[in-house]
Amino acid sequence: MSILEVDHVSVRYITGDFKDIGLKEFVVRKLKRDYHVQEFWADRDINFKLEKGDMLGIIGTNGAGKSTLLKAVSGIMEPTHGVVRREGTIAALLELASGFDGDLTVRENTYLRGAMLGYTREFMNQKYEDIIDFSGLEEFQDRRFKQLSSGMKSRLAFSIACLVNPDILILDEVLSVGDGAFRKKSERKMAEVIKNGATTLLVSHSLDQIRRMANKVLWLDKGKQIEFGDTKTVCDHYAAFLKEKK
Repeated sequence: MSILEVDHVSVRYITGDFKDIGLKEFVVRKLKRDYHVQEFWADRDINFKLEKGDMLGIIGTNGAGKSTLLKAVSGIMEPTHGVVRREGTIAALLELASGFDGDLTVRENTYLRGAMLGYTREFMNQKYEDIIDFSGLEEFQDRRFKQLSSGMKSRLAFSIACLVNPDILILDEVLSVGDGAFRKKSERKMAEVIKNGATTLLVSHSLDQIRRMANKVLWLDKGKQIEFGDTKTVCDHYAAFLKEKK
């Protein structure tokens, strides 16, 4: 049985409608007969299935629909068409500051993030020291989150996501943030997470990183699914595509 199935998923954004522009602007534009609603399809008819322990690398140029797809898979957004079927717990790391309160400390935010992922305080008590140790934030546990550097925020978010043992782990460019030593450390942790059976989705602009870590690859371009398959085949085709564009 598939851990994750994306079945003919499409996501549409609507711009210029009432909710987007507000009441005052809506009235002004209606009076001027200048009220237009536009739609933009970020993803169209995306299909793939993942089994336990799969790592999917998602590749494509800017505007391909990668981040929108991850939001649909994680449940942050509802697909306009199609359905996403998931089994087990999900930890999604899409934006560094998402799920954190800038005025709370590192310690408080760790427990808050754990609660948002559905874990009990007892479980987080067991994981807390490992999370802080892996992130290297031992001296910053009582510092407010907003006072951390972007690299520190990334390290904390990644550490929480990986060390709480989710069934499905979703990462959007997070392995590219931080110093080189932590990136290597993160890749080793990712390999361990996958070995333990987690199913992982990783968006990365580093084709070398995708080749090293993923066993399946999804290539998107302008919201359309170009190819889904084994890592070498899809990455080779994508590399050739990029070479032709230069």
